[in-house]
Amino acid sequence: MPVIAPWSAARPAQLSTQRGDTDDAMAAGTTVDHLTETYRAHYRSLLGLAALLLDDTASCEDVVQEAFIRVHSARGRVRDPEKTLAYLRQTVVNLSRSALRRRILGLKLLSKPMPDMASAEEGAYDLLERDQLIKAMRGLQRRQREVLVLRYFADMTEAQVAEALGISLGSVKAYGSRGIAALRVAMEAPA
Repeated sequence: MPVIAPWSAARPAQLSTQRGDTDDAMAAGTTVDHLTETYRAHYRSLLGLAALLLDDTASCEDVVQEAFIRVHSARGRVRDPEKTLAYLRQTVVNLSRSALRRRILGLKLLSKPMPDMASAEEGAYDLLERDQLIKAMRGLQRRQREVLVLRYFADMTEAQVAEALGISLGSVKAYGSRGIAALRVAMEAPA
């Protein structure tokens, strides 16, 4: 996933530590220059933070840019310029949460279509296929059957299956692989 920084990231920007008149800087909040330099220097890390919370690059970039705009407009409230990055990070987190809430609400409000009803023929075919699968499962070795049932029907991870059966992770993988191969053969054989 390529990331394009708003400014060249070839060399990291130096954060301005010049405070000239510290009393004036503290009274006015963080300066525009300090905020901009902080944003440039930490753009990729802010984007990474948003990526941990959201799932697509465009949303991450939008959130990071919106965070900059919001902190810029409220920079007078950032009394300590050293906390500018903390404000940016917290704003990224808050905006990411809001984006996720909007998505969830949108999904809840979407009208749910009626499920397609299966025809009687499809239902009969599914029943035959399920019976064939059960018969093929019964033909497997006991350990292969146990591994496949726990892994795919109980939806356990390989590590959980290994722990439940008291066998090694490698054994789980071997039994699972051999069991699936045997099922393929059994399911493709004419009944």
